[in-house]
Amino acid sequence: MTERDLRTRLRGLGLSATADGLDDLVALASKKRWGAIELFEHVGALEEKDRTRRGLERRLKRSRLERFKPMVDYDWNWPKKIDRSLVESVLRLDFIAEPRNVVLVAPQGLGKTMIAQNIAHHAAIGGHSALFISAAQLLLDLGSQESARALDRRLKHYAKIGLLILDEIGFLAFDNRNADLLFQVISRRYEKKSTVLTTNLAFRDWPTIFPNATCATALIDRVVHHADVIAIEGDSYRAREADSHAKERRSRRKDLTEPEPTT
Repeated sequence: MTERDLRTRLRGLGLSATADGLDDLVALASKKRWGAIELFEHVGALEEKDRTRRGLERRLKRSRLERFKPMVDYDWNWPKKIDRSLVESVLRLDFIAEPRNVVLVAPQGLGKTMIAQNIAHHAAIGGHSALFISAAQLLLDLGSQESARALDRRLKHYAKIGLLILDEIGFLAFDNRNADLLFQVISRRYEKKSTVLTTNLAFRDWPTIFPNATCATALIDRVVHHADVIAIEGDSYRAREADSHAKERRSRRKDLTEPEPTT
């Protein structure tokens, strides 16, 4: 058997890491004079490491996370109110095993989406399947299904995800069909899987975006029955950054237009 044939057979057996590093493996085994047991132990460790890496890559890809700021960049001193210990507990994924939900309630610009994205990232790293998606994207996907069977398949898909993160509930009002679809997703996950929601509205204001108060009450009941609710209060961090950048630009323009002092 040629080396090329051996690589092909190893890949066919799912031993891709061994196939890709075959030359180095043979050289290392010869150098250390490994016996069969030592060689297989090394191959096993090599494949386990590669499987872990590929699994993480798949989970991160399926999470649909794009670029986001890590929590090390979060300014904890900016919000007027935030339960840091609870946020840090959520980031440790303490809620998933029970399972519990997490609801981040805050006006725009206080980092609720940033926190939710970091939760999704930590979940993927921790071996959980995770999906970060806006409420609008979720409902667009469900509403585009062309048959009851297709819709049921998509609902089952969202129901079985280990951690579902629904961003921006409250930015758009729901009609009857979308309210029903969202309720079905939450109901199928109820007491089975954890869900993280971000919203700019206090629960008392949810009836303003749902077709009727009964619908809002039923949804809230299932969301908060087992949930950590994290309310963040304060002024928009993005507005503060924009104001700071504007001042910097005005200062630079002023420096450029002022005449140099004469000597």
